[in-house]
Amino acid sequence: MELGLTRKVAIVGGSSRGIGKAIALALAQEGCDVAICARGEEDLQTTAEEIRSQTGARVLPLVCDMSSYADIQRLVHQTAETLGRIDIVVNNAGGPPLGTFDDFSEEEWQKAVDQNFLSAVRTIREALPHLRRQGGRIVNITSVAVKQPIDRLILSNAVRLGVVGMAKTLSREVAKDGITVNNVCPGNIATQRLLSIFEARAQREGRPFQEVLQEEESRTPTGSLGEPADIAALVIFLASEKARYISGATIQVDGASTTALF
Repeated sequence: MELGLTRKVAIVGGSSRGIGKAIALALAQEGCDVAICARGEEDLQTTAEEIRSQTGARVLPLVCDMSSYADIQRLVHQTAETLGRIDIVVNNAGGPPLGTFDDFSEEEWQKAVDQNFLSAVRTIREALPHLRRQGGRIVNITSVAVKQPIDRLILSNAVRLGVVGMAKTLSREVAKDGITVNNVCPGNIATQRLLSIFEARAQREGRPFQEVLQEEESRTPTGSLGEPADIAALVIFLASEKARYISGATIQVDGASTTALF
C-alpha cells in the first residue's frame, strides 16, 4: 500500500530505543526523513546510524530532554532548519515512576506533568506553524492507562489523560488546516521500561522474574507481549495520507487486553 510518506519530515520524541526507535525506523523505511531525540547522546548516535544504514534516510539526531521547553524549542527549530519542513510530530516520552499517591512529592508530580503532558503541548505549539503550511499529522503515544487505570501507576493514569483531552479538542481546532491529531495507547509492549516494571514487581512480591513475565503474558488474550513494531505499524498508518479522515481518536494496541468498551 502506498502511504504517501516519501519525502515527509517527522519528529519522533524519545526515539533512541524502544517504541520511539521503532517508530522512527518505520517512518524512515516508508521514505520519511526523521529527527530523533533523547537525553543520551551515545544511544542517540547509535540509533541514527542504524536507521541511516538500513533505510538511506536523512536522520537528524538531537539531544533533547522532553521535560525542557528550551530543548523542545531547539528541537523543532533545528529540524525545520536542517530538514526543510515538518509534516509529522510523534510525541513520545518515557513514563513516570511507579508508586501510590503517598509516594510522590509536589516536585515529582510536576516532573510527570512536564514530561508526559507539557512535552506534548510544547512540541505541538512549536510545530504547528510548520504543520499549517501544508497540513500534517500529530500522533501522541500515551498508554492503555487512559482507558483502564493501572495500579501503582497513578502519575501516568492522571497525567496522560490530559494529553487525550487536549488532543481531542485540538483535533477539532486544526481540522480546517488539514492536520489530524490522534493518540496511540500501548498495552504490554516488550520494552525496557515494561520489563523493569515486571522486575520491580517480582522483587516486591518475592517471586522469580520469569514467573511474573509468564503471568503477564497469560493475561493477554493473544498469549504474548507486543513488540515496539506493533505500535509503529499503527503510527505509520495514522501518519499517512490514507488516514486523512481519522482524527481525535484514541486507539489501543494491546492484544485485546483492555476490557473497556471505548
